[in-house]
Amino acid sequence: MYKDGFCPTDVQSGMLEEFFSDVKSYNEKVNLTAITEREEFFIKHIWDSLAGIKYFPENATVAEVGSGGGFPSMPLKICRPDLKFTLFESVGKKCAFLSAEAEKLGFEDVRVENLRAEDAGRDERWREKFGVCCARAVARLNTLLEYCAPLVKKGGIFIAYKGDAGEEIKEAERAAEILGMKMQCAEKYELPEEAGERTLVVYKKIKPTPPKYPRGQGKERKNPL
Repeated sequence: MYKDGFCPTDVQSGMLEEFFSDVKSYNEKVNLTAITEREEFFIKHIWDSLAGIKYFPENATVAEVGSGGGFPSMPLKICRPDLKFTLFESVGKKCAFLSAEAEKLGFEDVRVENLRAEDAGRDERWREKFGVCCARAVARLNTLLEYCAPLVKKGGIFIAYKGDAGEEIKEAERAAEILGMKMQCAEKYELPEEAGERTLVVYKKIKPTPPKYPRGQGKERKNPL
């Protein structure tokens, strides 16, 4: 049983097992995750990815920034086939895995873009085109907001998967205001088997992001808002 009583179907459970097996296999060639033991993988990657499932509106168009091994996007897509994903990942070998995995699992509406988030956010094809943006284990919240807010259309949401986020939330207040985002909630939860405390931080896009953001050239990390 997952958070909030969510329970995958037998078919979805089988697909999650297949995804785990494929990540573990590909991980021998390209570092997708340091976690390869099944139980730990399912708690820290699968369970955690699905913890935010209730925040994704039905049929949402979703951008994921820094997809890596596909967390939370792939578990979410397996369990919420209505969601349509565009995955932004800067490492080509990780993109190759994500593309192959999407094809293997039969996902026709998962698109993989070998692109940095700061470049995607300045591209008219992607800027303010998504109802949802999500990110997990990418950067501190003030930096992450500058990467993600430009991709979200007005009225849409940004979902950040974080650990203990209290300090980061306070640190990011100025960035959120500048970028047109308003925090809706910060939901704390515990992973099973005492595997750690996590937080889902949800922002709503209340006004367009000023054109100068994201600034690019690494400024989001070097000099966060």
